[in-house]
Amino acid sequence: MENVKNKAIALLGAVLLFIGVLFIILPGPAILFIPLGLVLLSFEYPIAKQWLKKYQRYSRKTAVQMDNMVRKVRRY
Repeated sequence: MENVKNKAIALLGAVLLFIGVLFIILPGPAILFIPLGLVLLSFEYPIAKQWLKKYQRYSRKTAVQMDNMVRKVRRY
């Protein structure tokens, strides 16, 4: 029973990740679906955990850059 549950979670994660990748091309909330899919896949696959950490670092770096840009715009 546990094996079926793990496979179902992995399948749901793969579907969410696929939808997130599609939303990069099509208009949609890719920024929500990609990390959700990676979180679910990381329960089963260590490589997904590595990709999730890379995604989190990239997202944090991008957020800091955007904050700096907003601060510069507000000064003027």
